[in-house]
Order: sequence, then C-alpha cells, then structure tokens
Amino acid sequence: MAVHPTAVVEDGAVLGAGVEIGPYCVVGAGAKLGEGVRLISHVVIEGDVTIGARTVIHPNAVMGGEAQIHHNDAEGTSLVIGEDCEIRECVTLNLGSKKGHKVTRVGSHCYIMAYSHAGHDCIIGNNCTLANGTQLAGHVTLGDNVITGGLCSVQQFGRIGRGAMLGGMAGANLDVIPYGIAFGSHAHHAGLNLIGLKRRGVPRANIHALRHMYQAVLVSEEGTLAERVAKARAEWGSVPEVAEVLDFIVAPEAKRKICPVRRHGVEMDEG
Repeated sequence: MAVHPTAVVEDGAVLGAGVEIGPYCVVGAGAKLGEGVRLISHVVIEGDVTIGARTVIHPNAVMGGEAQIHHNDAEGTSLVIGEDCEIRECVTLNLGSKKGHKVTRVGSHCYIMAYSHAGHDCIIGNNCTLANGTQLAGHVTLGDNVITGGLCSVQQFGRIGRGAMLGGMAGANLDVIPYGIAFGSHAHHAGLNLIGLKRRGVPRANIHALRHMYQAVLVSEEGTLAERVAKARAEWGSVPEVAEVLDFIVAPEAKRKICPVRRHGVEMDEG
C-alpha cells in the first residue's frame, strides 16, 4: 500500500492490499477500496463508497457525494463500483438517494471517459463504455455491454438495453432496446448493433431472428405494439436474444416508451 504524503485518508476508510493513493487525494471515512485500486491524483471519495479491485481512477474525479436533489438526505445511501474499471478525468458518480433504491451501482470492466456523469440511483452493467461527456440522469439503467457516444445524454428513469449503442450527441428521452442503435437529438432507433452482436459471437440465425423481430415490432405499424410483440413472441420467442428484447419492451417497471424508429424511406439496420 502506498499513500502520498499530501493525500488525506480519514479514519475508518478501508484500504485493500496494494492500494495506491496519489497526490492530493481525499478519501473519506466511508470508503472501501479493494485490492490494487489506484487513485492517480486529486481524486475525492465522499460517502459510503465501495470500489472493486484493480479499478483505476484518474485526476479530479469525484466518487460519491450526495444525490443532486433539493433537500436530499444522504444517510444510508451508497455507491458501488465493480472490479477492473477505468474511470477517467473529472468523472462524477453520485450516491443513491432515499427516494430511489439508495444505491448507485457500476459493474465490472467498465471504461468511463472524461467528464461523464452518473446521477443518483443509476445502474450501469458490466463491460460498459461511456465516451467523453456522457450524462446519465437519476435512475437510469444501462445493461451490460452498452456503448455511449461522446456528449450523449439519457433522461431520468431511462433504460438502455444490453448490448445497445447510443450515438454521439444523442439525447435518449425514451428507452433503447437491447442490441439496438439509436442516435439524434431526440434519439430514434436506427437498427441493430450488428457489429456488437457479431463480436459477442451471437449465432447468425439468432441475428436474423432479431432483424425479423425488429421489422415486425418496431418498423411495422400494423396493429398495436402489444399485438406486434405477441405475434413476434409466437414466431421467434424461442431465440434468447429476441425474448430479451420483447421482455424489455413490455417490462412492467418501464417508465418511458420505446424510442421510435428513424424513418427516411429505407430503414437503417446495419451496425
């Protein structure tokens, strides 16, 4: 363990083996740093914050701190960050809130680039990549393997499904399906993240089923959404990825509608 002489580590902080705390860092009493965690310099950890093993945090990042809510009470709230994450300069990750589920959670193997922000009660899955300036409002959920482009944002209670990609400068005020691609100032689906699906080894037949489902449920305007989902489930519901998307669309906990499809005469479904 190595703590720079200019760093402040409050009594009560728990430091695992091999932790490195660089110049001018401030580590609060509620911090729990796993084995091999590195704080490069000028990092602030405030509140009940748990950071998984080997995670690296770059200068001027703030981990924890109260939820940005008027008259908020931070007692009993926390931030949990997984293992092997890279958190770049000036990233801010807030604690959960008593009005939410009291915890903000970041999975393992995430790469969060400079100036990104995750508000209170966000849930970020494993292997997510957030490009510079990504802004997540409170209660946002990102599934595993989500990629967000630079300067994009997700509205409060928004959901971005597993394996989806949100384009640079996109504003997601509605939900993005698993494996989808969306972009635009008010984000619209622009097809499936085919490159991501292929990289993760999803079988070709499953990808074809996803494409048929996408056309039948999101592009088609025949019948109601519920009727289209039911029809797609009967046709392709045995394909795990299709079932996941359909479950996401009709999930009872959803607070937002699904992003509409981008329409320019020809639907874009190339990843």
